Amino acid sequence: MTIGRRSALGAMGLLALPGLAQAQAAFPDQPIRMIVPFAAGGPADIIARVVSRAMSERLGRPIVVEARAGAGGLIGVDVASKSRPDGHTLVMASSGAIVIIPHMRSNMPYDPLRDLTPVTQVLAVPQIVSVAPGLAVRNLAELVAMAKARPGGLTFGSAGIGSSLHMAGELLKLRAGIDITHIPYGGAAPAVTDLLAGRIQILAADVPALIGQVRAGALRALAVTAAERLAILPDVPTAIEAGVPNMISETWYGIFGPANIPQDRVDILVNAARASLQDAEVRRVLVEQGGRIVGSTPADFTTFIRETNATWGDVVRTTGARLE
Repeated sequence: MTIGRRSALGAMGLLALPGLAQAQAAFPDQPIRMIVPFAAGGPADIIARVVSRAMSERLGRPIVVEARAGAGGLIGVDVASKSRPDGHTLVMASSGAIVIIPHMRSNMPYDPLRDLTPVTQVLAVPQIVSVAPGLAVRNLAELVAMAKARPGGLTFGSAGIGSSLHMAGELLKLRAGIDITHIPYGGAAPAVTDLLAGRIQILAADVPALIGQVRAGALRALAVTAAERLAILPDVPTAIEAGVPNMISETWYGIFGPANIPQDRVDILVNAARASLQDAEVRRVLVEQGGRIVGSTPADFTTFIRETNATWGDVVRTTGARLE
């Protein structure tokens, strides 16, 4: 082969490189899997589906929502943490599986701070502190006074041991200095049923689980566990306003992938997710979940995770709550 022919072939190779690099860097190049670690039809599933549809339009690839329920969200998050770190597998995880349950189990299948890539926090949903209709208290201060007069005599329900509802009750105990007895249920719905029947006296449940009963006058809302009052319940004070300091508790939802996703792919995912959270239909559905739309950067989300991880770790250690 002559020098001229070799030079021409070399030049052709150089010209081809940019196109080859673009082809190799194309992302996503296949459907994305969005794991929901809870049963279909629940809040995580609703949030994942509406956000996934909007993200799919921006990414130009379908996002397939896959339910992998069990163990308070651990099973689905574990599947995502062990998937190939190419950005094609994500999980819509909630706070329990990331910053609560890891403090309550010694045999975690993954390390949430090491084995996951935070993409963005989507939504934060506070709880409504409510009481049974027959309980003779009109506000949170009166409830605290009653609990102090009857140590261990009042019961609070939750969606199960290790749930954010359980932790909200434990945080109330800790911040208010009261002794109330935990009654775990297999979800929020049966806890609400027993609260209405007076079989338990107190329930701190996510806004969607209680707002219908509160608006109908069937349950009395004493406070919300947010930093500010909720626009949908403007007359209900925050727990802090009602006299319980540092009483902030939220069930939050965020998008994660496995650790070590290339940064350029994380950037593409987070840009699509944050843009989707500006979509009018997405915002309408998320606001109906009673929460605060977030759309954080990965760096801000990581900082938030570490801060709330420390907070709930302290609560678990102080109260001695365990899953085993």
